[in-house]
Amino acid sequence: MKKLSILLFIIGIQSVAQHHSQLIVSLDADKKMLSVYQELTFFNQTQDTITTLYLNDWINAYSNKNSPLGKRFSDEFVRSFHLATTAERGSTSSLSIVDANKFLLHWERPENAIDLIKIPLKAPILPNEKKTLTLTYFVKIPSDQFTKYGYNNTQITLKNWFLTPSRYENHDFVKYNNLNLDDAATSPFSANLRLTLPQGWFANSDLTENKKEDTTYYFSGTTVLDIPLYIEKKVSFSSYKNDQIEVISNLEDHNVNDIDKAIIVDKIVNYVSDNLGKNHLKKISVSQLDYDKNPFYGLNQLPSFIRPFSDTFIFELKFLKTYLNNYLKNSLQLDPRKDNWVFDAIQVYYMMKYIEEFYPEAKMMGSIAKFKLLRGYHLVSLDFNEQYSYFYMLMARKNLDQPLGDSKDKLIKFNEKIASKYRAGLSFDYLAEYMGQENFKKLISEFILFATQNQTDVSKLVDLTKKYTSKNTDWFYDIIINSRKIIDYKFNNVTKTADSVSFSLKNKTNTNVPVAVYGIKNKTIVFKEWIDVFKEDSIYTFKRNNADKIVINYENQVPEFNQRNNWKSLKSFCLSNKPLKFNFMKDLENPFYNQVLYVPTMQYNYYDGLIPGMNFHNKTLLDKPFNFDITPSYSTKSKSFSGNFSFFVNQFKRESNLYQIRYGFSGEYFHYAQDASYQKVNPYVVFRIRENDFRDNKKQAIVLRQVYVNREKSNFVKNTFEGSYSIFNAKYSSTKTEITKHFAFGADLQIADNFGKIASNISYRKLFDNNRQINLRLFSGAFLYNTSNSSYFNFALDRPTDYLFDYNYLGRSENTGLFSQQYIIAEGGFKSKLNNPFSDDWLVTTNASFTLWNWIEAYTDLGVIKSKHTKEQWVYDSGIRLNLVTDYFELYLPVYSSNGWEIAQPRYNEKIRFIVSFSPNTLMGLFTRKWF
Repeated sequence: MKKLSILLFIIGIQSVAQHHSQLIVSLDADKKMLSVYQELTFFNQTQDTITTLYLNDWINAYSNKNSPLGKRFSDEFVRSFHLATTAERGSTSSLSIVDANKFLLHWERPENAIDLIKIPLKAPILPNEKKTLTLTYFVKIPSDQFTKYGYNNTQITLKNWFLTPSRYENHDFVKYNNLNLDDAATSPFSANLRLTLPQGWFANSDLTENKKEDTTYYFSGTTVLDIPLYIEKKVSFSSYKNDQIEVISNLEDHNVNDIDKAIIVDKIVNYVSDNLGKNHLKKISVSQLDYDKNPFYGLNQLPSFIRPFSDTFIFELKFLKTYLNNYLKNSLQLDPRKDNWVFDAIQVYYMMKYIEEFYPEAKMMGSIAKFKLLRGYHLVSLDFNEQYSYFYMLMARKNLDQPLGDSKDKLIKFNEKIASKYRAGLSFDYLAEYMGQENFKKLISEFILFATQNQTDVSKLVDLTKKYTSKNTDWFYDIIINSRKIIDYKFNNVTKTADSVSFSLKNKTNTNVPVAVYGIKNKTIVFKEWIDVFKEDSIYTFKRNNADKIVINYENQVPEFNQRNNWKSLKSFCLSNKPLKFNFMKDLENPFYNQVLYVPTMQYNYYDGLIPGMNFHNKTLLDKPFNFDITPSYSTKSKSFSGNFSFFVNQFKRESNLYQIRYGFSGEYFHYAQDASYQKVNPYVVFRIRENDFRDNKKQAIVLRQVYVNREKSNFVKNTFEGSYSIFNAKYSSTKTEITKHFAFGADLQIADNFGKIASNISYRKLFDNNRQINLRLFSGAFLYNTSNSSYFNFALDRPTDYLFDYNYLGRSENTGLFSQQYIIAEGGFKSKLNNPFSDDWLVTTNASFTLWNWIEAYTDLGVIKSKHTKEQWVYDSGIRLNLVTDYFELYLPVYSSNGWEIAQPRYNEKIRFIVSFSPNTLMGLFTRKWF
């Protein structure tokens, strides 16, 4: 009977209109290897004759650092993949493909697609014909450190781990590479899986477990898009069943008891079924890994010790988000890359509706909102669902938002993971409110039913929208989904009587979409009216209903760019339409107030000592067009007042490569020596340029500024220019950076009364496949004219005087001691201190370093220095570089230079140079470069 059941398992092919896979798989846990025997039946459901098959082989994307997946990791500054060993990588090997006639088929990998397999067939597959291929191969499981899929010490989690036919549409196969986006192009298939594990290992899957014999599992399923596998040494999954579906989950619960978890699971399953329709799947998994791949951003960023939400609430939201995601991804036959926004929109929209139904009083910061001391913060008082718009606005205000309709692989990481997801849900809420919630619910139910049974795209959604409303909704797909156009309305000409209010609207961006206007009385909505068609200079009149203010987009259902101009007071006497409000530390932007934020600061330099101060600014978590930053401070060592200020205005150009122009004015007052201060004032304009592809890391900038400096005379600093000076400075920079390579070019022009100079700087970094890195830099500079009698403005080999006061020197005038050893990569870039390091004519240097082992590198500098009254001189140095965190924390140990053997000379410790950065903005770049 056992042999008979196995035989039936192998030959029992489903008689449904789908592809089918019979899989016999065994795991070698020590080698992290799967042995796979697969009978793949391809069903040609098209009217085309197919002569070549394409299979997805996404595990093989892990086999090479230069695969599309590897390049994606490099682009997003994920270093672990490039540094991984061969044992940590994944691959598909020893692949053999035989057709039904026992012919061995040739196969190949398309160019630049090592995660796809192309199979020219011996005989074509006619319309409505099936063809069975027999495949044998080995799957090397990758480490889970790259994408969370793969192996670790206690478990193996697999997704897209076996060969599947690429989806066929529009007369061709969809050839998507694995980019860690969980969006494989597959069609529904049925499957039988026999999985044999070593002793002590256990398995779970979305497929139905038919039986288990010792360590061999028998699974089966129909109409599936993938077979996730969870293989563990210790079973972590629990099973929950109701009359609709079986759910298996190992979602972390933080002390939620089994009864409460069962109640929550049942509640959410029923909620999704009531709103989206009964799932055709018999079983679905909700794993902690699924949640970790797509967490609830906002909720997951709060430190655990704050605990503003109950354990039960956190578990409920995590389960809701993950269940909705898996339900949709396993059901809808949409292109998960091209039409990704539809999945996000449905998921986030019904998460919002869930909160409205079951937790209408929930706040973004949970129980923290109960503290009276914190109620003045908009961040704390914000309703839970209002947080979604702020994540979208974070990118829109930086001019980094992208159309929702863009393909998923074109989105920058923050948009793909957060901003676009949340905006998609808000957009559906906008459409639902406009066309009516009940009509929208019917639209979604019919769409999901159709998309579950048929391969479809967004056009079906467009057709159904027109079916369920007679209103014009072309604007929704043309503007909200498929464009970057921003929305910004404000009131004009507001008049009022006791019974009515009249106004006109100004459309600041000329983006014509419907908008709702509200009348508010003591934070209660007393009227709401939609303005469908906007006409310039039209006067709108509504019953006042005792409203004390009118507000555009009060419930934030329109994804509006700027809400600071959205309301007008109707009170008889009002000193200010937007009163002034002070907040400590940071806060979210509150459109009803002019906010001033203040925070204590602490700076340090050798001459001022500790510099405590108070920073006043208006920079909330969302960028503003106008920004001010004022920091009065006190220098404890010099016993004098000091500080800095900055004012700037951002002008964004939405449809241009020149995407930002910043007009600014800044200044500072500190000490540059024990007995002398400096004052710097700096008006400037910055032009920022980007590529059409937002994911391209190439950035360009042009800076035009006039730097005014006034320096007091010092008795400690000799042979320097004294008094006031003014320098015009024009700079251009072009940079493209990722993990495996970096290239930057800069040009600098300076014009002053007594000198003019020009310089260029080229830097290049390459991380090779053997994990060794080379760094190269070339600097060249020359005076156009120079009538100064001081060396203060000269080029420097190793330590520029920084007469523009741009560099963060801790002791800028020191020639001895620790602070003189601070190294800043500028001008000559030498590490050794040489005799006569200044040039009043021209200077050319090269700086290079190469990996010896891990973060230990050898460096060398070579240059030619020329002054007016001397011959050019060749100079050099060399040593060891400890590259602990590039550009943030480095040590340089000189060995040999133009001075001779430095390592053998006395007081060697004073020759060691260091780079250290304490700037929060600089350190934040390590994080933001992965997201923006």
